[in-house]
Amino acid sequence: MYFFLLNLALTDLGAISTTVPKTMVNSLRDTRDITYAGCDAQVFLLFLLLGAEYFLLTTMSYDRYVAICRPLHYETLLGSRVCLHMAAAAWTCGFLHALLHTANTFSLPFCQGNVVDQFFCEVPQILKLSCSTSYLRELWLLVASACFFFVCFVFLVVSYVQIFRAVLRIPSQQGRHKAFATCLPHLAVVSLFVTTVIFAYLKPSSILSPSLDLVLAVLYSVVPPAVNPLIYSLRN
Repeated sequence: MYFFLLNLALTDLGAISTTVPKTMVNSLRDTRDITYAGCDAQVFLLFLLLGAEYFLLTTMSYDRYVAICRPLHYETLLGSRVCLHMAAAAWTCGFLHALLHTANTFSLPFCQGNVVDQFFCEVPQILKLSCSTSYLRELWLLVASACFFFVCFVFLVVSYVQIFRAVLRIPSQQGRHKAFATCLPHLAVVSLFVTTVIFAYLKPSSILSPSLDLVLAVLYSVVPPAVNPLIYSLRN
């Protein structure tokens, strides 16, 4: 568990550092400037870190399932080599996911100005600046990514259903409370992340609300990396 928590802490630290410091500096300087390369780097790092974080959270749900439902088989199913492979797979998937979206987004021609209506370089806001129908290619990639994230979310929920069934059979009330205290905050953060990121990237174009876009962006890019250390470090 602590091996995965270490990886999760790295993704949280990186995700916060990708957007918040630049936003704070711009706020202090009363400006909204960012270079083209800086915008490119923000998109790549955010997709990399948030993608890796989500894959790690899915992996951790399986880790909790084995630990609670099949504790005697834990060392067999999740030995050190298996954990290394799972963490490497999460980072690799995040890297490929980020590389695909970044290359596809910044290969588009932009002729609708240079103002991104967000506090960081968010792909849906960047696509609004494109003057080519090629942006539909990136839009379909976002739909495919959302579907994949939703499948992972279903796997995660199924894992927790099995966990809750096992926890309810624990005779000790203190044991049940300890298991729920670890699992429920994890599930709440993942649910918040999945619902907000899917709605932010796939909401209908008829819904034009800068304030809603800002709230959604904060909920998926700032809140999960900020509360995960509280949930996992302090709670444990």
